[in-house]
Amino acid sequence: MANRYIPRSLESVLRRAARQFPAVVLTGPRQSGKTTLLRHVFGSSHTYVSLEPPDVRAAASADPRGFLDFYPPPVIFDEIQYAPDLLPYIKELIDERRSRAGQFLLTGSQNLMMLEQVTETLAGRTAILRLLPLSQLEATGRPRARLPWERRSKGGGETTVHLKPRELQRAFMRGWYPDLVAHPRRDTTLWHASYVQTYLERDVRTVRQVGDLALFQNFLRALAARSAQLLNLSELARDLGVTANTAKAWLSVLEATFQVVVVRPYFANIGKRLVKSPKVYFTDVGTLCYLVGLRDPEHVAAGPMGGAIFETAVFSEILKVLVHRGEDPQIYFWRTAAGREVDFVIEAGGKLIPVEAKLSATPRPPMAAGIAAFQRDLGERAGHGYVVHSGDIRLPMRERVTAIPFAEL
Repeated sequence: MANRYIPRSLESVLRRAARQFPAVVLTGPRQSGKTTLLRHVFGSSHTYVSLEPPDVRAAASADPRGFLDFYPPPVIFDEIQYAPDLLPYIKELIDERRSRAGQFLLTGSQNLMMLEQVTETLAGRTAILRLLPLSQLEATGRPRARLPWERRSKGGGETTVHLKPRELQRAFMRGWYPDLVAHPRRDTTLWHASYVQTYLERDVRTVRQVGDLALFQNFLRALAARSAQLLNLSELARDLGVTANTAKAWLSVLEATFQVVVVRPYFANIGKRLVKSPKVYFTDVGTLCYLVGLRDPEHVAAGPMGGAIFETAVFSEILKVLVHRGEDPQIYFWRTAAGREVDFVIEAGGKLIPVEAKLSATPRPPMAAGIAAFQRDLGERAGHGYVVHSGDIRLPMRERVTAIPFAEL
């Protein structure tokens, strides 16, 4: 069966970038749909070349000018990190026709050294975009839907897809990589096991900070068990028997390969002692469920990781919606030394939007206490707050706080 194409929110941004820049670089984790998206949007106008096969890679490295003569623009070069020697020669060709937009479309699943080379070589000549796994808005056919605080400001509503608790738990366990969404019968555990192994062998082992892949995989699983918690890297390193610097380097590898996002606390001059440690979230909640050993939808909500999984799902949904518009999301958390906290603070429209994630189908006013404290402390800078829950109702919690179901994100 042919793969079903799922429309992506990034399509319009990608087209606009290709009309304005000589080169566009599309980065993101392996299997997030970069190749599919580029071939869908530009397949009829650009030649497609994958640089992953060893023979193609060797040809590009041996004779870059000859290779580019054989594949002249407009062209898609997939997985450019395998042939970084091409970049200076791509720059040369771009400079010969500087006014011609959309000449080279490049993809890469390693942010680490590739983007360093791209930004140094193609500075001012390229737009850099990110494609993450599907948002649930994309997965349910609503790629242009807005986030709740944007709808509120515009006074409009959106059609909500209601998800029953078991459907939501199953969606969390599977995650939102396009292959799993397009093929609902595909075995979740086998897919994620293969994905993690491929990630370790192809992405991680090429990075110089990682020597022992087995120990790195232990680090990956230990980090998953701490998802949505305050992160103490020194403690984690001690538990694994590695140095704090090694743990820090490994975390940077996971960030650079788009597996995790480190969220920093929001600081404002409000005269309070605030927690300074960061939190870490996995980009895909399905990867998180696999790494912590969850194999059954019932255990997703009922187990000890239920709250962290739901919080990760809320974070990744907000992140993906913003990233797929070509934006650089400004997402923080807020926590005082006295224990008041808000899971997420999003800078949007000149306001700070407080968002709480609660694994409950029955939202209650006490769930908004952290948001109310944040709004009091931040005053006019704080916007309308939201409690995202796992049920299917929308209702006012208190003044300037609304409870919304996860599906409404």
